[in-house]
Amino acid sequence: PSVIMARAYTAERPLLGVDRIDLDTMHSKRIETPRADADSYMTDGHGRVRLIALGQSKFDEQFNGRKQFRYRTAANDDWHDLGTHDATTGTGPYPLAIDGPAESLYYLAKLNGRDALYQMKLDGAGAATLVAKNDNVDISDVIQVAPGEPVIGYHYTDVQQRAIYTDPAFRKLGEQLARALPDEPLIEFVSASHDGMTILVHAASDTDPGAYYMLDRRTMHMDMTLEDRPELDHVKLSPVKPIIIPTKDGTTIPAYLTMSATMPAGRHPSIVLPHGGPSSRDEWGFDWLAQFLAARGYVVIQPNYRGSSGYGEKFLGDNAFRGWKTAIGDISAAADYLVAQGIADQQRMAIVGWSYGGYAALQSAVVSPDRYRAVIAIAPVTDLSALRRDAEGFTDEDITKAFIGKGAELAEGSPMQHADAIKAPVLLIHGDLDANVRIAHSQRMVAALKRRGKQVEFLTYKDLEHQLDDSRARTEMLTHIGALL
Repeated sequence: PSVIMARAYTAERPLLGVDRIDLDTMHSKRIETPRADADSYMTDGHGRVRLIALGQSKFDEQFNGRKQFRYRTAANDDWHDLGTHDATTGTGPYPLAIDGPAESLYYLAKLNGRDALYQMKLDGAGAATLVAKNDNVDISDVIQVAPGEPVIGYHYTDVQQRAIYTDPAFRKLGEQLARALPDEPLIEFVSASHDGMTILVHAASDTDPGAYYMLDRRTMHMDMTLEDRPELDHVKLSPVKPIIIPTKDGTTIPAYLTMSATMPAGRHPSIVLPHGGPSSRDEWGFDWLAQFLAARGYVVIQPNYRGSSGYGEKFLGDNAFRGWKTAIGDISAAADYLVAQGIADQQRMAIVGWSYGGYAALQSAVVSPDRYRAVIAIAPVTDLSALRRDAEGFTDEDITKAFIGKGAELAEGSPMQHADAIKAPVLLIHGDLDANVRIAHSQRMVAALKRRGKQVEFLTYKDLEHQLDDSRARTEMLTHIGALL
């Protein structure tokens, strides 16, 4: 048995190659010569490297956002050009997986402004076939039981993630699993044995964090092997409802509403919870932060504001930093929706966010200082000019600065520079090893709020990064959040 892995070789500049390691002897052998321009590799799942991504740089070694992809046929080790993907525009092919038995590559490419799925034979001809498209949302990925194994379907997400099986046998299996696990509709094939007859399945829902099951395809017997969060076994979680929010300019915004099933009719305290990214999105399913808030009696709304990914080029727009006014407007529309529907009490509404969501929470409190009674920002961006400076010296400096924008909009869109406008008490939370958003953003925000006599609390966590992946830290964080609310 052996394993193939990419290896970064130390030199004057980074070099990425590929080694094969024999698991019996632990002897390694180089199988791909290290290259300075190599960004990543993809194998066919059966021991052979079939795809390479080459990062393109300008004369000053600044990455320009484009990756050239090359592939190999079965005949020899010569590279053939697949095309160039531009991350700044989303154009060009973006490889997802290789189907080893079919000698095919599956990739995403734009079609009518949305990501569509294509299949191309790795024969050197370059002919591609459209596999799937959706007129409303992007195709997100393919379904395989293991890397290199046959592609058996694909995913897209509208109100929730959909699994579309192109393989008849797995379509039938998917239907059988749906009947066997009716309360866990989010079913994923995680991995499989070498012969494909034993499959590791993960199933979850909005009110179930999920569990792993071992399925024997010969007997169709399935046993649970591991739960994601066994501590929640006997906790009644709150259902998540997909909703559509109208905005002032006529655009509709997808969102998710989490509230206890036993909550009586009438107006309730509520939380607006914008996601991070910003080029990301919330999906229907279990969300530990939303569930914590709902368990404390709050109605929670999670808007997929414009700038969120998954809905095509037009919805993504200029991104939610450059287009922060639109994004913050959509988040405000979510708050207004709760009030208009008679669900939320305007006098008992707070906003909570992480990363870009933390930025959105603070900026929302600047733009609409009377809307929220509390503001909680975890690992937030607080100054757009500082965020541009943070990128200096890195190979993606130019791309990052272009993504953030420039000019007068930077100051106007920076909550740290408008701390005097914030009326609500603020809780800031940050890890001191955060490489996504430097802790200085929160430190400066705290100082700005204190200079203006504002109520602010600051939790810092030593040796933790952006996700604060530590049970004790998260417990303390949630306790403080609950106390402020």
